[in-house]
Amino acid sequence: MDVAELVFLRAVDHAAMLRRREISAVELLDAHLDQIARTNGELNAIVTLVPDIARERAELADRRIGEGGIVPLLTGLPVAHKDLHETEGIRTTFGSPVYDNYVPTRNALIVQRMIDAGAVTVGKTNTPQHGAGSQTFNEVFGTTRNPWNPDYTPGGSSGGAGVAVAAGMVSLADGSDHGASLRNPASFTNTVGFRPSPGRIPTWPSKDVWWSHSVHGPMARTVEDIGLFMAAVAGPDPRVPISIEEPGNAFAAGLQADWSGVPIAWSDDLGGLPIDPQVTAALQPAREVLDTIGFRVADASPNFAGAEESFQIYRAYNFAREFGDVIESDPGSYKDTIIRNTKYGLGLTASDIGRAAEARTRLFKRISTFLDAYRFLAIPTSAVPPFPVSEEYPTQINGVPMENYTSWFASCYYISAVGMPAISIPAGFTESGLPVGLQIVGRHHADLDVLRAAFAFQQETMLWTRHPPFS
Repeated sequence: MDVAELVFLRAVDHAAMLRRREISAVELLDAHLDQIARTNGELNAIVTLVPDIARERAELADRRIGEGGIVPLLTGLPVAHKDLHETEGIRTTFGSPVYDNYVPTRNALIVQRMIDAGAVTVGKTNTPQHGAGSQTFNEVFGTTRNPWNPDYTPGGSSGGAGVAVAAGMVSLADGSDHGASLRNPASFTNTVGFRPSPGRIPTWPSKDVWWSHSVHGPMARTVEDIGLFMAAVAGPDPRVPISIEEPGNAFAAGLQADWSGVPIAWSDDLGGLPIDPQVTAALQPAREVLDTIGFRVADASPNFAGAEESFQIYRAYNFAREFGDVIESDPGSYKDTIIRNTKYGLGLTASDIGRAAEARTRLFKRISTFLDAYRFLAIPTSAVPPFPVSEEYPTQINGVPMENYTSWFASCYYISAVGMPAISIPAGFTESGLPVGLQIVGRHHADLDVLRAAFAFQQETMLWTRHPPFS
């Protein structure tokens, strides 16, 4: 098997080959390092490469496998970590010149669990400064490009992760998602991005262990690879009180399910959001696929009143908490969108935050009631297809002006606001060959249900087997 074929296998295939000793972890690593050398120069997905550390961990993986017995789930798999996640002994910049030379002395929880599960770290993936925005560029490392067309963006803020997976640089990658940061890059790169329920993968370290808007999660080529990641990494942590107590091994259960007659709501526009016609056209076959699977598909959209207000207020509150002090002392080190969000947050009143909490509570009740009737909601992941890297963000959709740099991905952050698990899966391509993703949203804490529904869709389409031309 040549490198070009090997690196595009599923992570579950890599894991099986390693356990059967058809390939060594060092050989698998070398294949991915060769792929990085071929593709990363133009794509700029992996911004800090650590081949020496990777080789040490691959050699350890080979020793573990050679000893026989049960080995951890991710043993020998090449992975990369988002540059927002602290990595002990490996440069972590958060995409910010302020942290240009920062080398942490600890790992983020998601990173530590991946390492404990035997993963082989090859490096860090690019992200916009502090994850602000869904276009991946920063002053430290520059711009990440889409392997389907390098003139276009892969989205963000886990854009480097999405490209690394799509271009065959790694078996798996971690990321994070506040408004859209796992799902938009998946939609833009023909990969799978899963936003778990808050607390499913506890966020640590954190200044606010009760924070439930931003989550950590995986990016992969297939849904079964997502399941493998979740089985290895999910589970409670006593330092994070919103942790979900169910252990990660729940995700080791099979993904096959019978969806005959199960209701699913289909919404082209979440009740009135502007959606680019290219996205609508690309997703039309997806509805037929859901019918073929056996779902009872109905046109319906819940009432998302309050989602915009609560998301924007909580987002601004979070920026004020994170950057309120430093913005005043060193504004030149932060991009304009961070400054604007932070200043908005600093101007919030207790009444504003209370109003957002009440709106979010009403929203959760409405969406929960809706999903009692329709087990899932199927919607566009992104309102637009990938756009040129020269544009920071879309300023209008179908002639409708976007109020700010986040407005164009409301189809994702409406879901973040309510906290339901959601996945973006490959669902089609525009006429110009750019990927488009379908987002499937499930009931409260029904993460495995979401994976099973997505797996059924994937098995009908097999779109994951299409690889980008720049690979």
